[in-house]
Amino acid sequence: MSRQMTNSDILDSKAENYVFNESAITRSSQVSWKIDENGCIVNSSQLQQSPLYEEAYKRSLEDPEEFWGEVGQLVDWFKPWTKVLDNSNEPFTKWFVGGELNACYNAVDRHVEAGNGEKTAIIYDSPQSSTIRKISYNELLQKTSLLAGALADMGVGKGDKVIIYMPLIPETIITILAVTRLGAIHSVVFGGFAANELANRIDHAEPKVIVIASCGLEPHKIIKYTSMLNDALELISVKEPECIIYQRSNVWTCPLRPNQYDWEKILKTAKPHPCVPVEANDPLYILYTSGTTDSPKGILRPIGGHLATLCWSMKTIYGMNKNSVWWAASDMGWVVGHSYICYGPLVYGATSVMYEGKPDRTPDSSQYFRIIDEHKVNALFCVPTVLRVLKHADPDCTLGKKYSMKSLQTIFVAGEYCDYETKLWAESIFNVPVINHWWQSETGHPVTALCLGYGVDCCLPKFSTGRPVPGYKVEIFRKDGSKAAIGELGRIVIKLPLPPGCLSTLYLADERFKEVYFSTYPGYYDTMDAGFIDEHGYVYVTSRDDDIINVAGHRLSTIALEDIILAHPDIADAAVVGVPDLTKGEVPLCLYIKRQDTTTTDELIGEELILNIRQLIGPIASFRLVGAVKNLPRTRSGKIMRRSIAKLARSELVKIPSTIEDRSVFHDIKAVLQKLGFAYQAPDPE
Repeated sequence: MSRQMTNSDILDSKAENYVFNESAITRSSQVSWKIDENGCIVNSSQLQQSPLYEEAYKRSLEDPEEFWGEVGQLVDWFKPWTKVLDNSNEPFTKWFVGGELNACYNAVDRHVEAGNGEKTAIIYDSPQSSTIRKISYNELLQKTSLLAGALADMGVGKGDKVIIYMPLIPETIITILAVTRLGAIHSVVFGGFAANELANRIDHAEPKVIVIASCGLEPHKIIKYTSMLNDALELISVKEPECIIYQRSNVWTCPLRPNQYDWEKILKTAKPHPCVPVEANDPLYILYTSGTTDSPKGILRPIGGHLATLCWSMKTIYGMNKNSVWWAASDMGWVVGHSYICYGPLVYGATSVMYEGKPDRTPDSSQYFRIIDEHKVNALFCVPTVLRVLKHADPDCTLGKKYSMKSLQTIFVAGEYCDYETKLWAESIFNVPVINHWWQSETGHPVTALCLGYGVDCCLPKFSTGRPVPGYKVEIFRKDGSKAAIGELGRIVIKLPLPPGCLSTLYLADERFKEVYFSTYPGYYDTMDAGFIDEHGYVYVTSRDDDIINVAGHRLSTIALEDIILAHPDIADAAVVGVPDLTKGEVPLCLYIKRQDTTTTDELIGEELILNIRQLIGPIASFRLVGAVKNLPRTRSGKIMRRSIAKLARSELVKIPSTIEDRSVFHDIKAVLQKLGFAYQAPDPE
């Protein structure tokens, strides 16, 4: 006997394409909103349209120079630009040509000069180290200018590279801004990367200086960054750079080696350094987007367009004002940390929250609620995994109920798919809309979203990531390069020119830049994501294009399957990947985690999932491989490592990155695969 699912009408089947049902809309507003007993079903044609958005979007495509010229005025320039747009050498687009500015000046100095020096710039909250610090714009100016002076004394100047290997602490932002104060280029390396990955980045970027913290923190564990740095320095082939080490004296301190200098000591002898003007299209930073490879892929971000667009996005996209307290729950090593912990809120002049901890284990699942209440957070930006983790740890919010959510206006999610059941749960618990949007490391800011600053209602069609943000002409192409029909699943592409702030090239790899992003669909940027657009212009991002499962010629999105699975009342989290099949080519494999309080057997849950997929998608999904696991492999940023699961199922060697949270999960997954009848012995992960 199977129980009836509560979240139905998820998919319509149209030939080989699977299109989300447009009747399922979550309707809400920042002031008052509700979800009725049917999930607030309305027709997407009834969505309130914003004349301000419509006019802005049209103008951004028809007259980009005028539109972005106005946006450029949001930041301060030492020298005005001579030309807004130079598109003579696609895809190497240039914005604000000839203009000169400085990132640190726009993030710090100008706010102090405007009389806002006492305003809190950064709130640092670390329950693991029992620390809460509030850093004003005045203090930020003092420390960034002194560290810039110390770096200058070590020979760092305009155009030089500095690698930053630090956790989520204010000194990471201080270092970022000190580097940009000199007109130098920073490259932040995620603190979870081990010696080999760090060495690859040192060899590729050839930094003049490395700035590092003595350690990072994980639940019940200290990550000794200096040990990994010292091991990396033994592997590099370039000249060993000098190092500045910030000793976390309340956690762990390390001995210094030759060419390594104590942060506090060098700041005591340093002199403040002024801001160095740089041209708008000079690089602000290098962000490496892949792990260990023979040829690291480093995104090069232009300074002028990035600062202007981020400042503009804080109000236009996220609806923030100058007095807002903004919290992006990410790491500084990822693009979200660059864009929306550091540059976006600080250039705008708001307050940015840095949280060093986990959603559920530092020490418990009440921490997100505590931070929102204690620091009066107005908006939270996180990956959907955070919400799933909270839902799994405390589904009734027993621990979080003692905190007030009155300050919170919105939750924004991006970075991975947000299933509908988790969205509904979060909206009911936090009592605010959960707004999905989509962007990439390469773009640096959202591609599709609800632009709240244009008066758009907090209302999205179910599963949509919103409409294109001004500047992005988003289209869907088939594999043969023809334009897909409305509602047809295909490759998401963006017509050139890309708006300001997107990557300008790959570091030391102009030809690779053209080949990777622009060769498949000439005249368009290839996002390598799959999705479709409905008749009202709303974009639906279904998965990475290589995550589409091809079952006997039928293209199925893993996201569509996962949404049905996660709607099951006994399931806390799940992942779907494609695995080989002799007759179908590929079939879906589902691994799930049960809710802690469930008493339903694995066998019954499996039967129900198979039946639900058959009813909602159809027998063509060939959905039959279902297994319960204790946990799923996740990176420290919370993302599920689906490709690693797929490799293990294919009997391929799985190289476990140093960013994984728990290596032991693969052994449990291997055992589950064998129980599911895989006829081979999958090799142990490396």
